[in-house]
Amino acid sequence: MKGATLTALSGTAATCTGIGLARFAYVPLFPAMVAAGWVDGAEAGLLGALNLTGYLIGVGGVRALARRVSVPRALDMGMAFAVLAFAACAWHGGLAWLGFWRCLAGISGGMLMGLAGPSVQAVTPPERRGRAGGLVLFGVGGGIILGALLVPLLLQGGVAAAWLGLAGVALVLWLVMRPHWPRPPAAETAPEGSAPSALGIIIAYALSGAGLVPPMLYLSDLAARGRGLGVELGAGMWVLFGLGCIAGALVGGRAVDRWGGRMAILVWMVIQSIALSLALPKALWVLVPLGLVSGFAALGITTVALAAARERAGALAGVIWVRVTAGFAVAQAVAGFALAALFRATDESHAAVFAAGLGLSLAGLAVAWADWRWRWK
Repeated sequence: MKGATLTALSGTAATCTGIGLARFAYVPLFPAMVAAGWVDGAEAGLLGALNLTGYLIGVGGVRALARRVSVPRALDMGMAFAVLAFAACAWHGGLAWLGFWRCLAGISGGMLMGLAGPSVQAVTPPERRGRAGGLVLFGVGGGIILGALLVPLLLQGGVAAAWLGLAGVALVLWLVMRPHWPRPPAAETAPEGSAPSALGIIIAYALSGAGLVPPMLYLSDLAARGRGLGVELGAGMWVLFGLGCIAGALVGGRAVDRWGGRMAILVWMVIQSIALSLALPKALWVLVPLGLVSGFAALGITTVALAAARERAGALAGVIWVRVTAGFAVAQAVAGFALAALFRATDESHAAVFAAGLGLSLAGLAVAWADWRWRWK
């Protein structure tokens, strides 16, 4: 296997661990932890919000860390944090204990997501960057599916066994792929300097992130407890979400090549708004398209935003990507806490949180349209 492919696959392992597992394997665990009495529904939502807060911390500091210790060492730290956080969550130490380690898992995700995509693209020839970027983000969808398939099996041994099993998977991915970490040129991790602001991308992607909090945290619980289908079928919803993510990553790169970044983001905000609207009817049949389309929207928007950042900023795309990702992380953290409070205040109404997500998605659609129409700086 060629070195460039192995480098891209190392990025796949990083996003699989930091996002696909460290963030999203929690979604099928959500109803199981509630059923086991580790947390109640509102507390489970709070743990998800703390993970989003950690993501903000991780993505905000990772470029400075990479300049200090190098990209490979920073990636090592992100993977180590994920393994440690999984293992620590295997002890039912109470809400504060679980909250701290879920926050660390979020820091891991922010570090790995903030570095893996731009760093792999920086060492990939221009004609192969679209494929390489799609392969890196494939790790998110692949990790979602892996977690959705593993969690029900691991839960046969209890919640603690599920957390320990995820720690083992993350450790294997780290040890196998770390020799192939990308080593980008110094310009890709340079200070911000004169990089363009990319205001339209930042705002639209931030509102997209806020609107995606309901499916990213409550999708399995909607099926498992909200529709009474149980933990196993709730995890099945997460498999559908992961399949949608993979399709979104693959199609998103081609969409940017065909339409350009601004138009692709606009199209994806339309798709995201459709996805959130599917959660509102109570008919069971809508759950299948809800899982697939919300996954397609969730990772597709990341793919087109990453490509749009490279399109807008060239060698300084890493700077833009951190700004874009930081805006996404801030919006998701704020929305995570707000929706956890809304979930509690509405007696755990899934309809309320998904309706709020739809409103945020429509706001993002309006910003994306304005950016496409008037080409903001």
